[in-house]
Amino acid sequence: MNAKSGTPKKSLMLFSGRAHPELAEEVAKHLNVTITPQSAYDFANGETFVRFEESVRGCDAFVMQSHSAPINQWVMEQLLMVDALKRASAKRITVIMPYYPYARQDKKHKGREPISARLIADLFKVAGADRIMTVDLHTAQIQGFFDGPVDHLFGQTLLSRYVKENYSADNITVISPDAGRTKLAEKWANDLGGTPIAFIHKTRDPLRPNEVVANRVVGEVRGRLCVVIDDMVDTGGTIAKAVHQLLDEGASDVVMAATHGVLSGPARERLSGCGAKEVIFTNTLPIGEDKRFPGMTVLSIAPLLARAIQQVFEDGSVTSLFDGDA
Repeated sequence: MNAKSGTPKKSLMLFSGRAHPELAEEVAKHLNVTITPQSAYDFANGETFVRFEESVRGCDAFVMQSHSAPINQWVMEQLLMVDALKRASAKRITVIMPYYPYARQDKKHKGREPISARLIADLFKVAGADRIMTVDLHTAQIQGFFDGPVDHLFGQTLLSRYVKENYSADNITVISPDAGRTKLAEKWANDLGGTPIAFIHKTRDPLRPNEVVANRVVGEVRGRLCVVIDDMVDTGGTIAKAVHQLLDEGASDVVMAATHGVLSGPARERLSGCGAKEVIFTNTLPIGEDKRFPGMTVLSIAPLLARAIQQVFEDGSVTSLFDGDA
C-alpha cells in the first residue's frame, strides 16, 4: 500500500549551541546536513536568548552543546534550545552533550551535598529532551539518572586505537591514576590485546578539592611504556604527579590519554612539563590554541557522534557501533 501523499518524511535537523561550533560543523559535514540557523545572544544582565530561524515542526532534532567554561551559561543555553524546540513542535529531541556537565557529583560523599549529575538529567527531561547522547561518562550509572534512552558512546575506543597504531603493544602497561579507575584500565588493557595494568594508590584531603597527595605505584612498570588513562583531565594535578612518579619508578616512557580535556588553570604547564612523551585527548570539549603544546594530540570525536546520530535517526542500533553487531 502506498503512503498517502500527505505523510510527512522524517527530517533530521542539527542544532548547535555556541560553546564548540567547530565540533558541530564537523559532525554536520559527516552527516551531510547544515546546522539549522539560529540567533543566540546574551542580554546585558547575562540572560540568554535563542530563536531558530526556520520551522522545526515534526523534525527529529539533535541539539549539540559542549559544556566547557563558563559551564552554567552553556547548560542554560542548551536547556533553552530544548525548550524552544518542544514549544515549536519538534517530534523528538535528542540532547547531545559530548561531555556531561557536573558528572563528578554523582553521589553524596558526605551529608548535605547535592547529586548534581542527577539534577542535570532532570532539568533536561523537564525542558523536553526525549533522549541523551554523551561520551565516556565519569561513571556509567549516570545513565540511570535520565528517564529515557541514553546513548553512552565510548571515546576510549578511539584513543586506544590511536595508541595501538602508534606504539608497540607488547611493552605497554596501562596505568590507572587511582584505584577508582581500574575498571577503565581493564577495558583499555583488553582493547590493547591483554596488556598488564597497574594503578597509583593515592590519598586526598577531602577538604581540599583538586589537590592530591600521590602515593605508590602498585604493579610492574620498570622499563615499560606506561599509558596513563582517565576519563577527564581538569587541572592536571593528578595526571602530572602520576607521570612523575612512573618515571621515578623506572618507566621507559609515559603516554597519557583521556577523553575530556577540561584543562582548567595550570593544566597546560603541568602537562607540558610533566615529562610525558605524548598527551592525547578527544575534542569533546574545545581545546583552544592557548591550551595546546607540542606533544599534545587531539583526536576528533565527530565521526563517532555522526554515526550515532545517523543510527538514532534511522532507528538503527547504536550498540552495533561498539560491538560490531547489535
